[in-house]
Parts: sequence; C-alpha cells; structure tokens
Amino acid sequence: MNNIVITGVTGQDGANMVEYLLEKTSYNIHGVARRASNPNYVNCQKFIDNPRFKFVYGDLSDAVSIDGIVQSIKPDYFINFGAQSFVGCSWDIPLQTFDANATGVARCLEAIRRFHPACRFYSAGSSEEFGDVDYSPQDIQHPIRARSPYGASKAAARHLVKVYRESYSLYAVHGILFNHEGTKRGEEFVTRKISKGVARISKAINNHKPFDPINLGNLDSKRDWSDSEDFVDGVWKMLNQTTPKDYVLSSNETHSIREFVELAFSEAGIEGVWHGSGLNEEYSVSTKYAISKEPLSSILVRVNEKFYRPAEVDLLLGDSSPAREELGWQPKTSFNQLVKKMVEHDLNLP
Repeated sequence: MNNIVITGVTGQDGANMVEYLLEKTSYNIHGVARRASNPNYVNCQKFIDNPRFKFVYGDLSDAVSIDGIVQSIKPDYFINFGAQSFVGCSWDIPLQTFDANATGVARCLEAIRRFHPACRFYSAGSSEEFGDVDYSPQDIQHPIRARSPYGASKAAARHLVKVYRESYSLYAVHGILFNHEGTKRGEEFVTRKISKGVARISKAINNHKPFDPINLGNLDSKRDWSDSEDFVDGVWKMLNQTTPKDYVLSSNETHSIREFVELAFSEAGIEGVWHGSGLNEEYSVSTKYAISKEPLSSILVRVNEKFYRPAEVDLLLGDSSPAREELGWQPKTSFNQLVKKMVEHDLNLP
C-alpha cells in the first residue's frame, strides 16, 4: 500500500499538500499533528473525512514518535512542513525554533535512515536563510546570511539534508521557498493580518461602526510573494526526479508591504492615502472616500514599532528559473490575484 506522511498538516502548506495529493495521486495520506487539548482543524475541513486521509499523533521534538511513524507506516514519501514557522517569534523562543526546525529534521532523517531508507524526504526551507542578501535575485547558490533564529534554523536543516543525502544516499531534498500565502495562512503573518484587517474595517464601514487601524511594522520591506497552492505542486515535482536536487521556488517578483496594503484596501473598494513619515506614518481614508461613505473612523493603517524585527530583512527576490526549466514547474497565481483571493475570502467570512 502506498503511503505519504506529511507533518504540519494543520498549517497552510501541509493542508494544501494534502488537498493536492488527494486530487493528483492515489496514495494514502497520514497527517502528523501534535496532541492538543483544543485542536484547530480549520484548514483540514476539505479532507478530514476523506477515507484516504488519517491523522496520526507525532511531534518533531519527540524522536520516539517520529521513529514510530516511520516504522509503522513505512511511507514512500515523508514531507516535512512541521515547524515553528513564525519568524518574529523566533527571537523569543530561539531554542524551541531550532529544536523543531533543525533538530526535528535530523530526527526525521535518522528515522528514515534506520527504518525505511527507500523513503523520499522533503525539508521545507525558506528564503529567510538568505537574510542580509549579497545579490538579487537570490538563487540556490546564494550564501547563507540568515538574520533571525528562524532563518538560521532553516539553514541548519538544509545542511543536515545535504549531509544525509551524501552520507547515506537518501533521496532527501530541501526546497528554498520564498514567501507564499493564501486563505489558510495563519493570522499572525503579515499578509493575512492585512487581509483580515481590511475585511474587518470594510464591514465596520458598511455597518457604520468605528474601527481600529491595522498595526504594522516596516512598510518598505520587500518580499517575493506567491500562492502556497502553487508551491505544493513544485514540492511534489522536486520529490519525483530521478536524482535528488534542491530548488528555489519563487514568483521572481518583489513587492513591498506598502503595496500589499494599498492593493488589499483597493480590492475592498476603500481608497486610502499615506501621510506622515517613519513611525508617524499612517494610511487614512481619502477625502473623496470620506465624503462618499462617511466612515466613523479614518485611520486604516498605523506603524507600530513593536512589529519591527531586531534585525530586518529588507529585500527578498527569488530566481526559480532552474525549477521552471528542469521541473516544468510554473506558478499560476499572480501577486494581484493572490491579494484579491485573500481579501475576498476574508470578506466572505462570517
């Protein structure tokens, strides 16, 4: 029986991977989730009752559980999306971040090496590994210059994958994924924070109620944003080559948080203008919009110093040419389409 194990299955990428594989393959999918008193399965609603899907309990910090999963399931593929995935928190919990994101990968690789070396392993990397970039766009050869514990943990995971691939001839790959978002994105991430905030403000205006602004950090940070649903296709293609090889997945475009804000409000039909500078900069409803709609509040976005990182990554721009040429991978969703999709989804939430 053909089996796939996916960690981080309740998160954005894990859930999108399950949906993709249930549609594109005939494999049985085993989704690894940590035991929780109040589990959150909101991202799993489309497949939670599918007969080819099964939840299994496990934790990347617990070698016994990972060993047991590999021994009992003997998966053909082990796709690791489990992580401490929030960059901002990684300064607060650096050891937990490193244990989940780097040592957790070592536990997976060891389990595969010892109990089922035919299994193909995927490690989810990040453009945060590049950090304070040397050149743009960043390709797979770009040096590691991480500027956060999160970025450092993902860089360590990449080296571990390389060591196990070369030492034990495992099929193990580490994909460098640039920023990718979608309707399943956690609300602490800036893109979903913006789309949810826009929906909240839009509903308040339509109901003639006051609203609080969205609080953001560095508006001029530039990121290479794509749709997570496009990336899971690239991940699957990485796992099914004759020879294991690491790749970058990216849109090959960069956009600022400021651009994301403007486009998100525009998608909701709200016209805004920037004024002020630095920590005093704000995005407010335009005079024309205020006259037309008469909102009870005016400030849409406010800069808040607490959302600045201790060491900022100002620019990330990927070069995914090898993935496009060698894997035949191609993203389907543009930046504008991604923002539209997220805002429309959150506007339609109850």
